[in-house]
Amino acid sequence: MGDQKFSDHIVAIPFPGRGHINPLMNLCKIIAMAKPQVLITFVVTEEWHGFLSSDAMPENVRFGCIPNVLPSELIRSKDYPCFIRAVFTDMEAPVDRLLDAVEAPAASVIISDVFLTWVLGVGNRRNIPVACFWCGSVTVFSLWFHHQLLFVNGHFDANLSEKGDEVVDYIPGVSSMLVKDLPPLFHCKPPAPAVRSHFLGAFSALQKAQYLLFTSVADLEFAAIEALRPKLQTPIYSIGSAIPYFNSNQSCPDYLTWLDAQPACSVLYISQGSFLSLSTEQLEEIVAGVHESGVCFFWVARENTERLRESGGKQGLIVPWCDQLRVLRHRSVGGFWTHCGWNSIKEGAFAGVPFLAFSIALDQLTNSKMIVEDWKIGWSVRKINNDGGIVKRGEIAQLVRRFMDFECDNESKELRRRAKQVGEMCRESTESGSAKRDLQTFIEDVLRSRNSY
Repeated sequence: MGDQKFSDHIVAIPFPGRGHINPLMNLCKIIAMAKPQVLITFVVTEEWHGFLSSDAMPENVRFGCIPNVLPSELIRSKDYPCFIRAVFTDMEAPVDRLLDAVEAPAASVIISDVFLTWVLGVGNRRNIPVACFWCGSVTVFSLWFHHQLLFVNGHFDANLSEKGDEVVDYIPGVSSMLVKDLPPLFHCKPPAPAVRSHFLGAFSALQKAQYLLFTSVADLEFAAIEALRPKLQTPIYSIGSAIPYFNSNQSCPDYLTWLDAQPACSVLYISQGSFLSLSTEQLEEIVAGVHESGVCFFWVARENTERLRESGGKQGLIVPWCDQLRVLRHRSVGGFWTHCGWNSIKEGAFAGVPFLAFSIALDQLTNSKMIVEDWKIGWSVRKINNDGGIVKRGEIAQLVRRFMDFECDNESKELRRRAKQVGEMCRESTESGSAKRDLQTFIEDVLRSRNSY
């Protein structure tokens, strides 16, 4: 951009994990394209800068780099409590130093992940307003926010073997669910309580923020959003999916050529996410079950790719990475087997495809419940085996065949009808509806108030 002068400056600070970085980066790109006169500094650790630095960026988005919070952040999957402690205690000082050095103009606002509570103090000391950014569902946010109600009703730290099937129907704006559908941190054992205490502190602190951003389509979680408004002093903006729907990359990788050759709605897209792993035994059953089903598949796997290729034969394609939203929107993809991470759910909903939900942990259990029971655009793989054990290959094969048989199976046909309807709702909200209006209002509010804070 050379000598161009910027009128305003947004500093974005994500929690250093892919599920948090991606939606905040997408939001920054959307803002950058809409407001080229606004400079955006995206703060990442050295490790994440290495991952992201080759990505195409708008010219007014710059990286601000800080040291890793651990010698190798990749150990977070092995010692997550240690990683969380480091994020809460060791990131503030280098971010503070970086803010001293960022280029002019001075920051108009800091957009920060909800869990980075120390950013509120940084913003207060520097007279910079802070927008807390929540990258999960509003439903899960509300469960955390109302955790005292769970405690009063005996469902916080509940023994799942005794209370797992009890009903939670008292969270404002949230549809009823079972205790076992709550995120596992609500009924956890050490060392997880240390992580949970950090998270609970974040929900107590966010009242000090000047703005609160939800990455959700308001029409899908309207009741939860509206129930929160009178309880929060902080203005709420539901800015939509924050997914890379705006990508204009016209390259055609080999996997798209392969998809082009498949019949319409014939391919099951499979991805179990990038962070948590399945047990070896369960993975073997899924591989065998999908193979036994005879359904054509497109499988993204960062691990065990050779093992999958050996098992898959000519029935499908296995790749280590893909442009997920582009694949989900391809005419040949007829369904999405997912771990139920919120970003994946948003992309699948936007694409209008139905889900096979195989949740593992974190917020995924609640997300699975939402797509299966509330929105009715998916089936739960785990529900075919209610004892909590390994889901066997024969059960998986039968479910996958039925799920992909949209010509003969009426339930599968209805699933696709509803998924298409939800997709249209998400796209309308993002392109011209409530999500676009809320995002525009947030930007205008920030720029209008920058001189009065």
